[in-house]
Amino acid sequence: MAMDYFREYILDHYRNPRNYGKLDQPDVHAEDSNPLCGDQLGMDLIVEGDHVKEVRFQGRGCAISQASASMLSEMIEGKTVEEVVALGKDDVLDVLGIPISPARTKCAFLSLRVLHRGLAMAGLEQPDNEEEEE
Repeated sequence: MAMDYFREYILDHYRNPRNYGKLDQPDVHAEDSNPLCGDQLGMDLIVEGDHVKEVRFQGRGCAISQASASMLSEMIEGKTVEEVVALGKDDVLDVLGIPISPARTKCAFLSLRVLHRGLAMAGLEQPDNEEEEE
């Protein structure tokens, strides 16, 4: 029963993405793609002080990649940069709420990778070598 709820929740985020779009003058911008399946994602943030004030994402791809971006955008809005930097793969899997096959993990983690890349490029996070391990 719970699995059905989470599947519906993922489909709802895919069909009605939260925070979809672009910001005119973002403090943080990054984009990336998953060449294996063609998912594409870009993310913009406005950071005021040490808080993420606004977040927008745009992209196209499978339900998992787009829903996880929508869910992640809701998770980080209003959070401190330190809290956002601390988010990891387990947080994404927790919010998705269903088991993700190894083949789909790159889809699920695309938005997280874009987020961390953007923060690193903006000087708000140290680059992480974890992505090479995948």
